[in-house]
Amino acid sequence: MKKKYDLKISYPLNFAERLVSWFETNKRALPWRETKDPYKIWLSEIILQQTKVSQGLPYYLSFVEKYPTVSSLAAASEEEVLRMWQGLGYYSRARNMHFAAKYIRDECEGKFPTTYEEIIKLKGVGSYTAAAISSIAFNEKKPVVDGNVLRVFSRIFGVEENVATNTGKNIIYEITNALISEEKPGAYNEAVMEMGATCCTPKQPNCFNCIFSEECFTRKNGWQERLPVNKKEVKKKTLYLNYLVFNESDSVYVKKTSLGNIWKGLFDFFVLERDFIYSKKEEVVSELEHLGIEILENQISGGEKVYRHLLSHREINAKFFVVDLDRSKIFKKFAKENSLSLITISKLQDIPKPILIHNYIDEYF
Repeated sequence: MKKKYDLKISYPLNFAERLVSWFETNKRALPWRETKDPYKIWLSEIILQQTKVSQGLPYYLSFVEKYPTVSSLAAASEEEVLRMWQGLGYYSRARNMHFAAKYIRDECEGKFPTTYEEIIKLKGVGSYTAAAISSIAFNEKKPVVDGNVLRVFSRIFGVEENVATNTGKNIIYEITNALISEEKPGAYNEAVMEMGATCCTPKQPNCFNCIFSEECFTRKNGWQERLPVNKKEVKKKTLYLNYLVFNESDSVYVKKTSLGNIWKGLFDFFVLERDFIYSKKEEVVSELEHLGIEILENQISGGEKVYRHLLSHREINAKFFVVDLDRSKIFKKFAKENSLSLITISKLQDIPKPILIHNYIDEYF
């Protein structure tokens, strides 16, 4: 094979065989490794996107118990699936997963696709996930490239290209595609990812126990902290959210979130997105008057604490003000115009909601 990138070392002898042998001896016992069911492998891959194994494992077990087949997942409501997903973040994963389950039920006669080309057509499935499922479940020779794979190969072969770029990713793909096992491509893919997760870790890699320590470019040159080069330019936007929790006796008003695709399909409270967080209750009274709602200052409580929540591309700062509606006579019209629904406080735990809202409810209610 003619390589497009001049590697600093040659391909180690019997690389794939050594790697798979190491994996079969040292792999962690994880439930999705005990099955060839493509549905369960797909489920684990979707859950583990942007999520550590320790955090994702209980969600995987809960989903498999409640939805043991793709058809049972398809039969669930989106709200129910989002409620199960609560706390994992990146909720588009859950919505896409549910959409794909219905697609498999309706368009594939309930049978999970069996090839890379078919699997990648599922909503929310990219090249990495399709390669993982097709290789592990169906032994298709398709290499995966994720963060672990990028790190392992950039270190072993001394790849200095920025792996956050398409050029860097393509170089790593070229390497792993040349080395992938003919007989056990799924085990090979899992092995590279396992090595990155347990041995060739981002900080203080365990080079002493690495089976490729003799060949590894970074170990021989002391470049472990230098590679991989992974420079991402992420500009975080700060959101300032002033939540108004309209309270009526033992009930509160909630609504489907209006924050675009961040929490689409989840519930929160009426929110005023501003360039700042309110510091005084008078500011809330003034806002409500502007909205046509007459509220006295003594009908407002809370607002003492700022809740902060970090997303990959946003930092959210929020305050929650409880507004007592006992003396408000015109709120029903406002609620209808703003798609607010009245539910009992006891039902708050049952609706799908962002972890920010969940944390507030747990603390306040």
